[in-house]
Amino acid sequence: MVNGSLTNGNVPNVDNGPMVDGQVHEERPVVLKFGGTSVGKYALEIAEICLSAVKHGKIAIVCSARSGVSKAGGTTNRLLKAARDAARPESSQEYSNIVSKLHQEHKDAANCIKSSKVIEKYYQNIAIDFTVLGHLLDRIYTDLPRTGSLDPQDEDKVVSVGEKLSSQLLAALLEDHGVPSQYIDLSHVIDFPVPDYLSQAFYRDLSASIGALVSSSGEKVPVITGYFGCIPDGLVNSLGRGYSDLCAALVAVGLQASELQVWKEVDGVFTADPRKVPTACLLPTLTPDEAGELTFYGSEVIHNFTLQQCIPRIPIRIKNVLRPHSAGTIIQPDASAAGKSDPYRYLRPKRPTAVTVKQQITVVNVHSNRKVDSPSFLAQICTILAQNSLAVDLFEKNECHVSLAVHSKSSLLSTTRGGENKYQIENTDLSNAVRELEEYGVVDVVHGMAILSLIGKGLKRSIGIAGKLFTALGDNNVNIEMISQGMFLVTIFFLPCDWGLG
Repeated sequence: MVNGSLTNGNVPNVDNGPMVDGQVHEERPVVLKFGGTSVGKYALEIAEICLSAVKHGKIAIVCSARSGVSKAGGTTNRLLKAARDAARPESSQEYSNIVSKLHQEHKDAANCIKSSKVIEKYYQNIAIDFTVLGHLLDRIYTDLPRTGSLDPQDEDKVVSVGEKLSSQLLAALLEDHGVPSQYIDLSHVIDFPVPDYLSQAFYRDLSASIGALVSSSGEKVPVITGYFGCIPDGLVNSLGRGYSDLCAALVAVGLQASELQVWKEVDGVFTADPRKVPTACLLPTLTPDEAGELTFYGSEVIHNFTLQQCIPRIPIRIKNVLRPHSAGTIIQPDASAAGKSDPYRYLRPKRPTAVTVKQQITVVNVHSNRKVDSPSFLAQICTILAQNSLAVDLFEKNECHVSLAVHSKSSLLSTTRGGENKYQIENTDLSNAVRELEEYGVVDVVHGMAILSLIGKGLKRSIGIAGKLFTALGDNNVNIEMISQGMFLVTIFFLPCDWGLG
């Protein structure tokens, strides 16, 4: 099995927080965070989960914007498309159609509500949001000259509508089921100066403001937007699309919650992708370091910012909206990190906790005519990549050579008619970066790669694990381009070809 998993079921009891499956809650509330796909596809199931949870103690609910079958067609992506269309010089005012369709879809989403009073109130509330949204987009459109660039705070205001709509839908569903609820909009919760750098002091003040606002709901169940207001460089630009998980963490900290539950469409975190590895097993526990590494290297576990805010005070549990009685995976510090004796340390095998694959990796090699150990040289290389919006996942160097692994959700290169070894760079950012890097030496680009990561604190004690890995990869004709060891000896990285990993 895997590190921390006991086949006889004798897993250490987790009593830090209440469960939905019948355990009694502590006095401290539980924060339930629901993702966009869950809200879009399983709103009634979410209502049932909340109805069950509220019987056992106080809860607070945080919602992402609704998504459908895919995130690409979700509310947030379409709101972003509308905002950017309004700002384009050649805008066709397509944003008006996007807003109309979203309004109708959110009205249709309430068809399951039986109370005419509740549904009418919901219709009135979202009509106000769509009116404000329309005025905002019209203002962006009429602002001249339209350059195509969008003010980050305007973008945030447009995007925030998605969380407002989903939260009001869930609040209405709870009211329809006889549960008094309070919709809470965090758009204006930041009522203090925001520093240019989002320090921990900023998050401490923000969580306190959120806690005070949410507590004002009294005995009603607070249903909270997974969005917490404008910041100087924009919420999306500064934090990425994981801001709703971070918002849930700040709610949990502000309320001094006993547990943060992040609800998805999977049972928890597995030892590998169960869609690709039929023998993958559910992990009952993860350490924060393991969860962070898994998230960065391919598995969508939870945003690192979320971990930083909650751990070690508040455990985080990953649960399945379709199987609410499953215990899921809990993320909490291991006993050794907390300074406690771990009675299970001798029972755990010295093997990886999990394996994950991050695909669509491109390796940029710079063969320099000077030593690359110079701090200024490395700084210049990284600056070029950063200025061209290219994030480096993996870095390796020797005396005159540096290799950088770059990840992109879309293809950066394409094969030409000259054969499989002939390619052309499609991505403008990569093309510009290569052109600038050529001033420092000969540059070549290798595409179609993947990062294979082994995750687990047990690797610290695993003599011979690298040898076993090399043997397994060699037996399956997988060539290794680079190898590296991650922070805290948690992760080992490989770069085999992309082929055969899908």
